[in-house]
Amino acid sequence: MRVITFNTQGIEQAADNGFFDWMIQQDADVVCLQNLKAKEYQLDGDRYHPEGYHAYFFDAFEDGFSGVALYTRHLPKAIMTGLGFEQCDFNGRFIQADFDKVSVSSMTVPSGLRSDEAQASKMEYLNLFMGHLKKTLRKRREFIFAGTFNIAHRPIDLSNWYVNQRVSGFLAEEREWIEEVLGEMGYVDAFREINKAERQYTWWPDYNRAWNLNEGARLDYQLTTANLRKTVKDARIYRDQRFSEHAPLTIDYDIDI
Repeated sequence: MRVITFNTQGIEQAADNGFFDWMIQQDADVVCLQNLKAKEYQLDGDRYHPEGYHAYFFDAFEDGFSGVALYTRHLPKAIMTGLGFEQCDFNGRFIQADFDKVSVSSMTVPSGLRSDEAQASKMEYLNLFMGHLKKTLRKRREFIFAGTFNIAHRPIDLSNWYVNQRVSGFLAEEREWIEEVLGEMGYVDAFREINKAERQYTWWPDYNRAWNLNEGARLDYQLTTANLRKTVKDARIYRDQRFSEHAPLTIDYDIDI
């Protein structure tokens, strides 16, 4: 099974930049998109419904804000939207497709870069999402949580990490959160399970210098339940084209969906 996750920063902009032309060549089973900045009714054309894929959307309440989507080659058994708390559901931040052996979600954690209030809201979101992750461990199936977590886990995941320790995305409390998820709770960072290389980033600020010098952060993940650890076969970040400030992350799993 091949899963791609990508933060579009506006699905219409990403389409203009060639994302769907690239996507249909990837032979992915599930494509997880975030930050659509558009509603489902605005995306009813063939451009956003490539042949061979079922498309599912969870809109944000406000126009031009967030929103997530799943594109699946196989018909899911069920689709779930939202997590039952306002920060997620009002802003369209979570959608999940259930298949026979595994559930795959497209999700996003809010950024805290704008202000202290935004950071406090982000930490509240992470604490609420932690509750969902704990409930997930009691279920008798496997899960892949794919999307933008807006946290660089370790120094290897952020350029110039030393001077960014007081910047949202690399704060001690954020790294402690993800360390608990990947440590005590037993979830797996699928990318790092197979790719240990340095300077493997999925986001670069919106200016050419950072992109050209590869000065960025790894903010996009596929976190899986522990039993999927040994199924991870390949992991890569696509940098040959730029569809948004983020890059698509592709993981191949030895799973028959």
